[in-house]
Amino acid sequence: MKLPRGMTLIELLTVTAIASLVAAVAIPGYRIYLIRSQRSEAQLALLQLQAAQEKYYLQYNLYTNDVTGSSTATTPGLGLPGVTETGKYDIAVTTLGAGAQSYTATASPHADGGQADDLQCAGFTITDRGERGINGSSTSELCWK
Repeated sequence: MKLPRGMTLIELLTVTAIASLVAAVAIPGYRIYLIRSQRSEAQLALLQLQAAQEKYYLQYNLYTNDVTGSSTATTPGLGLPGVTETGKYDIAVTTLGAGAQSYTATASPHADGGQADDLQCAGFTITDRGERGINGSSTSELCWK
């Protein structure tokens, strides 16, 4: 007597249902993990900007709000890209006070970079004093760690 080979339709539907359930649970959790891990890209870009601003200040005795301008131009900038490495965040800096003696740098989620879903730590800021801040519903300590 020969035994039948293959699977029944019920077995295939059961396996499909189990795989769908696992995917439904895993995908949202993975998306949250990605959002949290990509925050470090904004933090790194702001810390690099802060270092470039201090170097600029040592040379010109003021800060600049030109992130992307060449450091060798007639009116030099920082020579950094205006977005983070993978394009998740836009980087900008605003000088404050008389004689540009202070600044606030911001990293805000790029419109189509995928970080717009991050409501807890929507954007990051850093000042010339090293004060770190966020735009979002969480706290600076949690977002900057």
